[in-house]
Amino acid sequence: MAELLTDDQIDAAIRDHLPEWKVDENALVRSVKKDSFLDGIRLVATVAQLAESMNHHPDIDIRYTTITFRVSSHDAGGITDDDLVLARHIDTAAG
Repeated sequence: MAELLTDDQIDAAIRDHLPEWKVDENALVRSVKKDSFLDGIRLVATVAQLAESMNHHPDIDIRYTTITFRVSSHDAGGITDDDLVLARHIDTAAG
């Protein structure tokens, strides 16, 4: 099982590498607004492929053109390095 990050480690990662993300209930959370519903669905499909290749899957909420990603390591009970890596991949996919 992956090791939980400290609050200081999470804060530093957000400050230095993940400025679009926030922490909510032991998860990294980011919403992305796309130009159309289909653009949002394409983003979800891209993230799904990345997540599957990592065997680390985010919770995804689709609300028309707004996609919200929640990333945490459920088995560890919070945020780990795996979540930081997935969040960076989501940022890249989101453009």
